[in-house]
Amino acid sequence: MFERIPKGGLIALCAVTSLAGCGEPRQQGAVRSLQDDGDRALSVYVVNYPLQFFAQRIGGELVQVEFPAPADVDPAYWSPDPDLVSAYQGADLTLLNGASYAGWIERTTLPPSKLVNTSASFADRHIFVESAVTHSHGPEGDHSHGEFAFTTWLDPTLAAEQAEAILQAFIAAYPEGEDVFQEGFDALADDLQALDQRLAAVFAGMAGKPLLGSHPVYQYLARRYDLDLKSVHFEPGENPPENAWWDLQKILAQHPAAWMLWEGEPLPETSSTLGELGVRSVVFDPCGNAPEEGDFLSVMSENVSNLAEAFGN
Repeated sequence: MFERIPKGGLIALCAVTSLAGCGEPRQQGAVRSLQDDGDRALSVYVVNYPLQFFAQRIGGELVQVEFPAPADVDPAYWSPDPDLVSAYQGADLTLLNGASYAGWIERTTLPPSKLVNTSASFADRHIFVESAVTHSHGPEGDHSHGEFAFTTWLDPTLAAEQAEAILQAFIAAYPEGEDVFQEGFDALADDLQALDQRLAAVFAGMAGKPLLGSHPVYQYLARRYDLDLKSVHFEPGENPPENAWWDLQKILAQHPAAWMLWEGEPLPETSSTLGELGVRSVVFDPCGNAPEEGDFLSVMSENVSNLAEAFGN
């Protein structure tokens, strides 16, 4: 089910020309080694929390990882201020998610040799979004979900490929740390493999059954575990407008789902109205931003527990 990626299996350092279009960044050579800089930690900036978690697990004390997006925004649509852009420009490495994530990268000049597109190895497996609906929620304002689905890390096998890209970038930038980086990656890969197995087990009983997503963020999860999932645009902290309920009823007429995955706990009145339509709610947090408690793996473990309780397995 989950194949360990061999050491040195990817060339991870890429220059970004456009992340929102169909093309992917061209390959680029290794960045300057830190071998002449004494014991200074590798300075790494990232565009989302999963990349921060992977980088910290792989790099340990040899890296200093910064993820400056505020806790109350979706990092996919956040843009840094000029001071933070300067910080990104000064980093030894900037880890990108790829797949049209973090559109501000396209509008900013960052050193190409220091950019690592962590999903470049599976660009041919990015999921194209045929119809992107523009909507508004939170401080980010109006936005659409781009040409590609971007929550790649919800497929643990793809997350492992992203981690491999980080490993290779760290080794290229700091060769003396290779043993530490490899050890950190191996432990992380084991954890992602275990997560993949747990998710496969909990979703096994949903084979062939219709499922709903409250937001179009579960595409890679659905593909990995062969889920029959359709998405709407409901926000956990908002009661959907009347037209959204009408749209949902049209979907249910053709796709009679009994469960809806939510990024966060929905409002009680939303849950109540869904219940009247025969749909129950279960939280599956994509964890794009840093959690208030725990870490990426503990959030994913809680997601698995929520699913197991909901689906009775």
